[in-house]
Amino acid sequence: MNNVATKMVAVPDIAGPGQDVVLDDRALAISEMSERFEVTLRTLRFYEEKGLLNPVRKGARRFYGARDVSRMRIILQAKKIGLTLAEIRRVIKLVESNTKRKDQYKEIQEICKNQHEILIEQKQMLDEQVAEVTEILTVFDNLVR
Repeated sequence: MNNVATKMVAVPDIAGPGQDVVLDDRALAISEMSERFEVTLRTLRFYEEKGLLNPVRKGARRFYGARDVSRMRIILQAKKIGLTLAEIRRVIKLVESNTKRKDQYKEIQEICKNQHEILIEQKQMLDEQVAEVTEILTVFDNLVR
């Protein structure tokens, strides 16, 4: 089997303007997809069940093409920043639409800005919780001495 990349493809993802990523023309078996993205087979099946990935089935086997590889990059990055499945679906739909690139980037930027605000709020709440637990631990330290 030839593993040499045969073309350069600008793969859109939520990281911003297309990064050139080498994809080969051949479809990846589920085990290869799992290895490439360091996820479990169960994870790939889950994303398929949710309609985020659409592998071609040949008998009982699944094969993932360049489109699924691109989608997986989006899914993992979106997951890493805490987007929901609905938001991930929205990003994929937007990236795969015929919408002008600049408009795509603006909408994705807005999704990321909203997520940033949510994360800042969550961080503030966590900081308050850590401070409260630290106070409680200090009281216990004084009681057990």
